[in-house]
Amino acid sequence: MKVWVDGRLGDAEDARISPFDHGLLVGDGVFETLCVYAGVPFAWTRHEARLRRSAEGLGLAPPSSEVLRAVAEEVIAANDLDDGRLRITITGGPAPLGSERSDAPPTVIVAATPAKQWPPAEAVVTVPWTRNEHGAVAGLKTTSYAENVRALAYAHEHGGSEALFANTRGDLCEATGSNVFLVRDGVVSTPPEGAGCLLGVTRALVLELCRVHHVAHKEVDVAVGAVAESDEAFLTSSTREVQPISRIDGRALPAAPGPITEKLATLFKDLVREDLDP
Repeated sequence: MKVWVDGRLGDAEDARISPFDHGLLVGDGVFETLCVYAGVPFAWTRHEARLRRSAEGLGLAPPSSEVLRAVAEEVIAANDLDDGRLRITITGGPAPLGSERSDAPPTVIVAATPAKQWPPAEAVVTVPWTRNEHGAVAGLKTTSYAENVRALAYAHEHGGSEALFANTRGDLCEATGSNVFLVRDGVVSTPPEGAGCLLGVTRALVLELCRVHHVAHKEVDVAVGAVAESDEAFLTSSTREVQPISRIDGRALPAAPGPITEKLATLFKDLVREDLDP
């Protein structure tokens, strides 16, 4: 496995970062995960834009667009990757022990692996912890993932493999690494930005597909319990694409996939075939 770390492409087992790296010590970093189809990173323009928004939110300076794209292509080629996933990680770089940064440049890591195979449908569990929709990193894709690790462990302990978060108001926010959609009476709903969710690239593309193909939809606050009362529900993320939810807190949904979920999943696959940078 070949990875790129701070200007050098090499074997993963030889890669090194400082034990004082701020990303390692305090979670001071941002990242993006992209699907790779036929050797091409999907939706590059959207992912890079979100990476830069997240970096700006933390006060980090990523490399130029030209450098990032060239490195991404180099890593994909070096791993002879046809279909898979690409991850770009940028941290605060080496710093003193504690929360303060140093003047060191950011650490930049680009890695790629084969695609993960997701199950046809997912069982999800609502966790007892909330997302803070008013927090400093709300809506940013940061490396501070300890909450997600704990939530996933809780989901596994309770018969699920993905976890749902409410926000501090008790409204549905998001899952650990995906956005959540529900369908009721033919209308597709997903939480708005104000709910504190990360605005996923796949989420945005699915909403655009709804508009183009005249699927009734809205971004609206809903109680977290509304997922269990829906006719159908699904998760979206770069690696999952559109994945049905089969059970919520042990309760089976009426259909997985339901007709609207199935339609949007097919439309998304069609989009991937037609345009690798929509």
